[in-house]
Amino acid sequence: MPVTTTSAALHITPVVIKTFIKHAKRKGAKFKDGDATVEGLDDILYDEAFHIVKAFIEMGTKNTVESLQTFTNTHVPAPFWCAVAPVRIPLSSCNKAADALIEWFGPEDLKHVVGGERWWQIRGMEWIDGEWVTENAYLQDGNSEREKGLTDDEKTIKRMEHLDRVMVSEHSRAYFWGSINTHRYQVIRYARKMKGRAFTVNYRKAPQYPWPCPLQDVLAAYFYLTNPPPGAVHEPVHPSRIVIAGDSAGAALCLTVLTILRDLGIPQPAGAVLISPWVDLTHSFPSVMTNSATDIIPPHGFIHKPSTLWPVHPTSEGGYARAIQTRSNPPPQPGHADNLKPDNDRVADQVGQRLEQSAEKGEEVHAADIQDKPEDVMSQKEMENVGDGEAPNSQPKQAEGDCQTPTGDSEKHEDQDPNHDLAEEFWEPKPPKVLMEDPNAVPLELRAQIQLYATTEQLSHPLVSPVLQSSLGNLCPLYIIAGDGECLRDEIIYMAHKAAHPKDYPTRRGVLKEGRRQKENAEKFQTPTKVHLQVFDDMCHVLTVFTFTEPAKYAYRSIAQFIKHVVDNSDDHLSRNPFPELHRPPSEISDMETEKVGPPHLSSPKSSSTKTSPKRPRGPFRNTSRDSGSGESDVRMYRSNEAVAKKEVEEGKTDRLHVQSGSGESSSATAHEGSIQEDISAVYMIRERVDVLGNVRPMEPPEEIPALHLKPNEIGLIKEAPVRRWLSGQEAWDKKYKRSAERAIRKRKRYEAKAAKLLEHAKEQGLDHAELRPQPSRHSLAETASSRSVGEVQSDRRWGPLDLKGENPPPTAIAGRRDTAEAIALLKKSIYHNAPATHRTVPKLRTSDAVRAAFDPHDHPVKPPQQSASEQQVHTQFIAMHGLRMWQSLVELFMRKSTKKVERGKKHASSALRSTSEKISGASRSASGPSMSQSAS
Repeated sequence: MPVTTTSAALHITPVVIKTFIKHAKRKGAKFKDGDATVEGLDDILYDEAFHIVKAFIEMGTKNTVESLQTFTNTHVPAPFWCAVAPVRIPLSSCNKAADALIEWFGPEDLKHVVGGERWWQIRGMEWIDGEWVTENAYLQDGNSEREKGLTDDEKTIKRMEHLDRVMVSEHSRAYFWGSINTHRYQVIRYARKMKGRAFTVNYRKAPQYPWPCPLQDVLAAYFYLTNPPPGAVHEPVHPSRIVIAGDSAGAALCLTVLTILRDLGIPQPAGAVLISPWVDLTHSFPSVMTNSATDIIPPHGFIHKPSTLWPVHPTSEGGYARAIQTRSNPPPQPGHADNLKPDNDRVADQVGQRLEQSAEKGEEVHAADIQDKPEDVMSQKEMENVGDGEAPNSQPKQAEGDCQTPTGDSEKHEDQDPNHDLAEEFWEPKPPKVLMEDPNAVPLELRAQIQLYATTEQLSHPLVSPVLQSSLGNLCPLYIIAGDGECLRDEIIYMAHKAAHPKDYPTRRGVLKEGRRQKENAEKFQTPTKVHLQVFDDMCHVLTVFTFTEPAKYAYRSIAQFIKHVVDNSDDHLSRNPFPELHRPPSEISDMETEKVGPPHLSSPKSSSTKTSPKRPRGPFRNTSRDSGSGESDVRMYRSNEAVAKKEVEEGKTDRLHVQSGSGESSSATAHEGSIQEDISAVYMIRERVDVLGNVRPMEPPEEIPALHLKPNEIGLIKEAPVRRWLSGQEAWDKKYKRSAERAIRKRKRYEAKAAKLLEHAKEQGLDHAELRPQPSRHSLAETASSRSVGEVQSDRRWGPLDLKGENPPPTAIAGRRDTAEAIALLKKSIYHNAPATHRTVPKLRTSDAVRAAFDPHDHPVKPPQQSASEQQVHTQFIAMHGLRMWQSLVELFMRKSTKKVERGKKHASSALRSTSEKISGASRSASGPSMSQSAS
C-alpha cells in the first residue's frame, strides 16, 4: 500500500497505543524508584509525537520514493487565520542562479565534478512554487487605488509588504521529500513571533533532481526577492532585511548558499538560522552511530522499496553487488571518494589498464571493473603506507595531500600529449573504498549510490557536505540549533566551531587541492563568523517540529528574537554584537499571549545605530493568540536565559575578540558589561546547552567535546560502521521486496520503449531540434516555430532533455533518463508544450497519441502531463482528511493540552504557595500568642 492518510493511520495507531502503555510503565518505575531526574520523554505529548514521527518515517522506507514524495508534496490549503499568497519564481530568476553557479564552479568543475552545465538547469515546470506567509492580523487595510487590477493573492502580497522582517525558509526531509506544505505550520509560527513575513520555496528534490538542482532553486528564490523580475508584485527586499532559515537538509542548503554568496561577492542576508543542519553526507562523525536509538532517523538510513526511480540498481542482475571486497589497489585511498577531476598520470595509466583487460576479456571493461591479481591486492594498512593520500590516523606522505594532486610533470605531459583530451574522455573515477575498522582487512568497495542527493563520489564536495568547506569564516551571523540525541549532533557542533574559529579547524588537504576556490578561501576568509550554538538535552533531529514542548517554545522565541535583532540593527551594530541576548537595554517582547488586542509596534524604536528604512504605516493588530502554546512561558524562559548569557560573558565562558589595550575595540570589549545602555560587544561565539525545561547553561569547554578532537583527515571519510548498517538494511529490503525490484526492471524496459516511440512520432510530426548553441547566443526561436505548433518555444528555457550531448548527468537525474513515467512526462512536455530555446518547432501531437493519453491517468490529451512530485505539487479532492492536515490538527491539540498542563501547574504551585503561606502565618500567630499573654500579664 502506498503512503496515504489511511496507510499512515493504520501504521501509526498501534504505535500510539504501545507508546502510551510503555510511557505509563516507565513513569511508574521512575516513581517507584524515587528517580527525580527529568527527561524529554517524561512528557507524554513529546513521547507520543516522537514515536509518531519516527513510525511515519520508517513507514516511508517501506514504500517507494515516488509514493512518499507524492504524499508530502500534496497541496494543503493554509488555515483560515493565516495569510498565504502563492507565487511563481520565473525562469529568468532561475537563469540568474544558474549563471552564478556556473561562475562559481568554473568550466573544469562543471565538466568533471557536476557532469555538465545543462542537465541541472532542465525542469518540467516554468517556475518554482513559492509562498508569502504571515498572520492575517498583520495585514494592512486594503487600498483600492493601489490594488486596482490585482488578483486576491497579489493584494495579499501588497498588504504584507510593510512587514520588513523577511524569513526565507527552506524545508527539509533529506533533500528528497517534504515540501512547503509539510512545513507551513512551522513557518506561520515564525512569522507570528517575529512580527514579519516569510517566503518559502518548493525547490526540486532528488533523486530526480539531484545536486546541484536544489541549490540552484534556493539561489533563484534569493535573487527573486532581492532583484525581482519584471511583473513581480513585491518590491525588492534588501538583503539586510532577510534572514535565511532551514532545518536539516534545508539548513545545509542555507549554509551552502551563504558560502556561494560570500565567494562571489554578492551581499549576504542579515543572518541565518540553522536547525539540525545536515552538513556531512559521508557520515564520518561518531554520533551518526551512537545516537541512532534516540533519533527519528530510520535505523538503516533512507532506504526504500524498489521502483523504476530508485535504487539505481534494484536487483543484482548482471552480477551487480552493492559492495564487494576491493579488487584493486589505490587510488582511491580507503575512506576517500575517488577524484572526479582526473590526474593526468592516472588518465594514462587507467586507459592502458582498461584496454589491456578489455582485450583479455573480449568485452569493454570500465574503471570499476579493473582488477589487480588477487594475490597482489593489499590490506588497508598496506594501502595507506604506500599510497599518496592522507591516512586517517597518520600524517600525509606528500605535502599536497591526496593522491589526486597533479604534479608539474603531469601538467607538462598534458601540454605535450596530443591525445590527452581523448584519453581524458575515456577516464572514469573508480568506486570508493571503505575505511575499515581493522587496518589489516581488505577494504570494501562501494558499487551502489548511498545517498539520494548526490553520487558517492560527490559526497565530499564542499557544496554537498559544507562541513568540508575550506573556510566558514566571513559569513553573516548564525544561530545554530541541535538536539543532543540526534544522529547529526557531532557534525553540527564541529561545523559551528569551524565557522567561529576558521583557523583552528582546517579542512584536510585533499579537499583543498580538489577545488580552485577552496585553496583561495582557506586564506581569504579568516574572519570569525558570529555564532550562537545551542544543543538541547534529550531532543531529537529538528526539535522545532515538536512545537508544544518547552524546549521548542523557547527555540521559537529565541529564533524570533534573533531575526528581529539582526534585521532591525545596522551592519555596524551587528559587527559589534549580533546576539539579542547581549543587547542592552534588553529588546522588547511585545507579543505575549496576554496581548490579544491593540496596536503594539511592529518593532522596537530604532536608535541611531539601527538601519534606516522607509517610513511605513502600522496597521492595527487584531487577535494574535493563534499560537496557543506561546505567551508568558517562553518569554519567561527567554528573559531568564538572557541573564544566563550575560553571566557567561562575565565568567569568560563565551569566545571574545582579543584586542590590544588602548584600542577602540578594547573599550567596547570590556566597558560595556557594566552599562545598562550599551550592548555587551566583542563576543563572537556563545556556546550553550538547553535542558528539557528550556533552561540554558554554558556548554562544556571544547577540550571536553570529543567531536572537536577529530583530525581534519578523519572528516569526510566513508567509514565501515555506517556502511555496514546501510548494507544490512539494503540486504533485508532486497529479500523482502525482491518481486517489486523485478517488476521495476520490467517497467523500465516498457518505459524505454514508450520513450523511443514518443521521439519517433515527434520526428514524424515535424520536430526540429537545433544544434546546441553556446551561452552568448541563447535567444528566442519562437518566430521559426511551425504553424502546426500547439505549444511554444520559451526563450528563458535554455535546455531540454534532448540537449545533453557531452553531458554526464548522475544516473538518477530525470533529464537523462527515459525509463520512468516521470522522465517521459518531462520529455513529452519539452517537445509538445514548453520547448527550450534549442528547439525550432513545437510539433502537433498525433491523434492516436492524444487518444491514448486520454486513457492514461498520468497523462492528458491536450494539456501537459503532470510533472514529477519531486517538483510539482499534487492536487487532490480529499484535502480535509489528508495526513498533513491531520498532523497540523494533532500539533494544535498537543499545544492546547500543553498550555492547559502549564496552567494547571501554575494553579497547583499558586495553591501550594498560598497553603504554605497560611501555615507559616498561622504558626507565627500561635508562636507569638503566649509571649503576648506573658507581656500583658
